[in-house]
Amino acid sequence: MNNQNTSARFRIRLTIIVGMVLTALAVTGEAATRIAFDHFKTGFPLTGAHVNVDCESCHNRGLFKGTPTQCAGCHKLGTLVGATGKSKGHILTTDTCEACHTTAAWTTAVKMDHNEARGSCAGCHNGTTASGKPATHIVTSAQCDSCHTTGTWTGTRFDHANVTGTCVSCHNGTTATGKNAKHIASSNNCDACHTTRSWNPVKRVDHSAVIGSCSSCHNGAIASGKPATHIVTSAQCDSCHTTTAWSGARFDHSAVSGSCSSCHNGTAATGKNAKHIASSNSCDACHTTSAWSPVARVDHTAVIGTCNSCHNGVTASGKPANHIVTSAQCDSCHTTTAWTGARFDHSAVSGSCSTCHNGTTATGKNAKHIASTNSCDACHTTSAWSPVARVDHAAVIGTCNSCHNGTTASGKPATHIVTSAQCDSCHTTTAWTPAHFDHSAVSGSCSSCHNGTAATGKNVTHIASTNNCDACHTTTSWTNAVVDHTAVIGTCNSCHNGVTASGKPATHIVTSAQCDTCHSTLAWTPAHFDHTAVSGSCSTCHNGTSATGKPANHVLTTAQCDVCHTTTAWTPVHFDHAAVSGSCSTCHNGTTATGKNTGHFITSQQCNVCHTTTAWTPISFRHSSPNYPGDHGVSLTCSSCHTSNSETIPWPYAAYQPACAACHAGQYKPSAHGNATVATNKDCAGSCHIGTSTRSAHHRVTDSNFGD
Repeated sequence: MNNQNTSARFRIRLTIIVGMVLTALAVTGEAATRIAFDHFKTGFPLTGAHVNVDCESCHNRGLFKGTPTQCAGCHKLGTLVGATGKSKGHILTTDTCEACHTTAAWTTAVKMDHNEARGSCAGCHNGTTASGKPATHIVTSAQCDSCHTTGTWTGTRFDHANVTGTCVSCHNGTTATGKNAKHIASSNNCDACHTTRSWNPVKRVDHSAVIGSCSSCHNGAIASGKPATHIVTSAQCDSCHTTTAWSGARFDHSAVSGSCSSCHNGTAATGKNAKHIASSNSCDACHTTSAWSPVARVDHTAVIGTCNSCHNGVTASGKPANHIVTSAQCDSCHTTTAWTGARFDHSAVSGSCSTCHNGTTATGKNAKHIASTNSCDACHTTSAWSPVARVDHAAVIGTCNSCHNGTTASGKPATHIVTSAQCDSCHTTTAWTPAHFDHSAVSGSCSSCHNGTAATGKNVTHIASTNNCDACHTTTSWTNAVVDHTAVIGTCNSCHNGVTASGKPATHIVTSAQCDTCHSTLAWTPAHFDHTAVSGSCSTCHNGTSATGKPANHVLTTAQCDVCHTTTAWTPVHFDHAAVSGSCSTCHNGTTATGKNTGHFITSQQCNVCHTTTAWTPISFRHSSPNYPGDHGVSLTCSSCHTSNSETIPWPYAAYQPACAACHAGQYKPSAHGNATVATNKDCAGSCHIGTSTRSAHHRVTDSNFGD
């Protein structure tokens, strides 16, 4: 700040001096005469084109004081000096000319101070005013200063935020730097590994963008490879390692050749430590490939030595303080799977159970043990003390209730019948149920005990009955009772109401009678139906719905059932034909009722012409035809005339029918009749002996023969 003030004062003094000199020259009339003047002394040395400029070009009207010292003071329209200013094509800038130009010449500008430029980069760098983007420039809409500086085009700081397209659109080795010859085989996603700030060092290696196997790069040259201490394997890196870090590897043992100890020998990889138990070198017998510890299991087949080599209480758990005294090896009783569930081989033991199980050598009876003999195996097995396999009551000392008192063993439940008898009076030693109660030793009736207090009595749903339980129940079981109806109190339907016991089914005939009116107490069927208690006609019930009705082949009749049937059975029937409408053959057609048999006389007459409604036989037929000559005196059967078993007669002499000669023409004697012809006298009963003589006693139907 002090230097600036000193310079200002100097300039002011210099200006005053120059003014005084110029004034003196003007006064003396020597203005046109140039004199040598050291302009440097004014503080504004003349350089370049200013050296040859006339003084009055700047010092207008001889005024020295106040002459501008800045470019824009003269080189701008409207000033007193009126020196050349910016052209119309001049770029948009401030008025600090010296920021770009020198006093030697306006063109060419020696430098470009971008601080004095106004507007965007593209306002000048458009390829016309100033150099613009070359043809090889990457495609972008960003301003120049997004990447370039005003110092130089090259050495740009590229802002990738405004770039459209993928990395390789520019970084292809032509437009912008691409992969070099030593670049690892990878996809074209540059940003998978590199940042936009710098190629090197890479921020990370995105292995998903790497092409090829792990060892393509991790070979010790391009990238770190296996160290000298690495286990021998031909597997790829990613078999064990992740792309995140080398350490924390997950080793895939499936790709390793050789046994565990090939690597786990304490050199190539961790081996057995000094405290390891004596064992074979099969690591995988106990360990897993996930971790050394904890061990997955101990494969005792791979352990060298006896059980107590390890199970000594130090290396591994040994006998606890309460272990039975024995010098046998662990595997005499225990398995390699677990301590518990030991299998003691009693087959090698001599003597009885109590020889060892005496409370000293081995576990004996505890203080709460029931009174029994010393035969442990009567109840216990050699597998375990509890639960006991069974209780051999033969080995128990004392009565039943010595144990079965509700404390030592289960006793009588609250619902047990009141009795002072020992358990074995009813129960067996096999199971409480079923109990066998000996009722033969009981005095009194059933209800003396079965009163609901001493023993189970009638429940609330029991039917109304006497107290004689044994009338229905047995001493074996309550259920499957046989109901003795004599012991039941009340009417049939007090039980047979469809709830307590089975009632009338939906198909039962309508009746208000009690069950025992028809049914017996032995079974529902067969029922004996007392029709006297039924109100209404037969068809009220026998309608095919309430009770059996007429079958489809029943004769047509409007009569009630009892006209023909009885209440005892449907068959045999007593049929009253008086109530039948229609002719006989309406029913007697061989289908509805009995019809003509195969040998029946051929006739179109109705049945009642010959038969009666009482019975088919004997038959009674009277000829009523006017052609019938009357009953003959001789005894004739139907077949004497009806020789073809038909009502149509096969006349022997058909030409004379229906006269007597139709049958008797062969017996006619012309000589006895005046030699008259048969045709003349064919009606024997009416035409004979009309002439010369009369024989009134011959040739009558009632006669037994024709006579002479």
